[in-house]
Amino acid sequence: MPAVLGRVSLRSVRKARVKEVPLSEAKDALSRYLRQAEEQPVVITRHGKPAGILIGFESEDDWFDYRLENDPRFLARVEKARASLRWKLMPKSLSRSTSISRIAASMKPASEECRAAR
Repeated sequence: MPAVLGRVSLRSVRKARVKEVPLSEAKDALSRYLRQAEEQPVVITRHGKPAGILIGFESEDDWFDYRLENDPRFLARVEKARASLRWKLMPKSLSRSTSISRIAASMKPASEECRAAR
């Protein structure tokens, strides 16, 4: 399957073991590094500094998942759905028009309630 050379979040790279390869070496043996990238990310370096990353896909499903995870339109729809769920799960005792500051003010720490009861 094809692989991409591009931008990836640092979080995903830090979680996985990575192999670093100089650009000159990657150009000479690209197909070998594509096969290796199916198992672990391959960081391409230029003058000893990370310049890009090679990510391999074992299947078309992996490619599809990668595209979704990095599609801003899809991510926006997911966030919108999550916000909608949070809104629907809001306790009925709170009016949906209640401002955040009023909600926060009503949630006094226990120590303040004890002082107020004295």
